[in-house]
Amino acid sequence: MSMTAAPVDNLVKFHVSLNVSNLARAVEFYRVLFDLAPAKQHSDYAKFEVEEPPIILSLIPSRPGPGGNLNHVGLRLLDSVKLVQIQQRLEAAGIQTKREEGVECCYSKQTKFWVTDPDRTLWELYVLHEDTDEHDHGHDSNLSEGEVRGGETAEVKELDGWEHHLINPVPERLPHEDNSLDRVLLKGTANLKPELARLPAILREAFRALRPGGEIAMHGLGSDKPLDQPLPPLPGPASSVQHVPTEKDQMAAMLDAGFVEVRFEKLSQKPYFWVGAAELREVLLVGWKPGFRPRKAAHQAIYLGPLAEVRDDFGNVFQRGERVTLNIHDWQALSKHELEGQFLLLPPKQSPTPGACCAENPVATACS
Repeated sequence: MSMTAAPVDNLVKFHVSLNVSNLARAVEFYRVLFDLAPAKQHSDYAKFEVEEPPIILSLIPSRPGPGGNLNHVGLRLLDSVKLVQIQQRLEAAGIQTKREEGVECCYSKQTKFWVTDPDRTLWELYVLHEDTDEHDHGHDSNLSEGEVRGGETAEVKELDGWEHHLINPVPERLPHEDNSLDRVLLKGTANLKPELARLPAILREAFRALRPGGEIAMHGLGSDKPLDQPLPPLPGPASSVQHVPTEKDQMAAMLDAGFVEVRFEKLSQKPYFWVGAAELREVLLVGWKPGFRPRKAAHQAIYLGPLAEVRDDFGNVFQRGERVTLNIHDWQALSKHELEGQFLLLPPKQSPTPGACCAENPVATACS
């Protein structure tokens, strides 16, 4: 007899969330185990709702965290009244909880609180308001986009690259030769304690190992200002976060290591957490290792506006309407930039062909 999904509002359900190394493989296993199709399935999340026994199983593609393959457990409650009653009972007993109102998590809108038992098992008690199209990665598996792979030092298979994750130690040296990688990904590395992250050192190592033109990406939490008080335990899988540098400091560290065209690929509009007056947001920074920059400069660029002046990461300063002579590397980098339309890019001047002074000018009608 097949199990069927129960309506979301007719009973209390036990909830368990698992870290899985391969989401598709895990979904297929539990599909057979429960004889039931998943209630939700996305590239970075899947959920089963089983009637007998009444259980919600969520699957998050992630490497094992402090709790191994167990991400967290919890209860989905009938209404907010019951949620408040349980939270008040815990607080009255001196047990600290962390409440979140109307958050978007796991493709739904929820009100919840988090609490840990004496052995640090993480519990989530929540009320489901409605389904949404947003996952809100700030409250799922380790602030990731669901691409995390297992292993002590996971390799990027699709590209020739290397990854580091928050839960792993930072190596003294990347296990790759100079100029050998296409991509380096640092997931949560900046959120280790500074003495463990050694961020300037690992960024220099990434620069060494990347090929010219190789990409670096750094993903984690950043703050809008330095924290004026110790970082409290954060709820959910963000409990692994030990330190939150400012967004500006993280960008400066990448620039100091020599990376160019560094930009915020993502800076979440709303903060996930607050520490005093500081707002903690999801940050994804990307940058590139520059290629060989010849000394010879024969190409030109004219900045068209709208600003009075702009500067690139190579030290070139462009004042509106003025010609700037560039080497071919800087000129090509500018031609591939998303703001290329704000520049007039001119190749090296060619010596005129004798007797053809007007051949390239469609406006001229006669040679002088």
